[in-house]
Amino acid sequence: MVAGLTSAGFKCGTDEAYAACTSGAAVVSILLGDHPRPPVVSVNSTGPVDTAFAAIAEVLPKALEIAHISRPGDIVTWYGAQKDKPSAEMTAGDWLVSYAAETDTEEPGVHLTVTDKLCKTACQAE
Repeated sequence: MVAGLTSAGFKCGTDEAYAACTSGAAVVSILLGDHPRPPVVSVNSTGPVDTAFAAIAEVLPKALEIAHISRPGDIVTWYGAQKDKPSAEMTAGDWLVSYAAETDTEEPGVHLTVTDKLCKTACQAE
């Protein structure tokens, strides 16, 4: 997936557990491992909620496509409807999608996490 994001113009690096790929103000994080598909893909952006929301909206379709996450159109449409909400969750096929907007924290921003519900081992960072 990292190679796909790099080919799409993202700048990628890794830490112990995640690959982090940046495009503009959005960061796509992918849990590393030998899974058949990424168990966790998150898209985050810091700053004022409106700005962070827009940054994620810009990269979300491409990130979902590259990650081979099913029903990307449903997820993108659902994400667009969350703009004025503090948090929400939905299921799209085998994926749990979680949204959170943080306003009263040291690092305000928006977070969208897509988790593979079929993953059984090493499904999150230690």
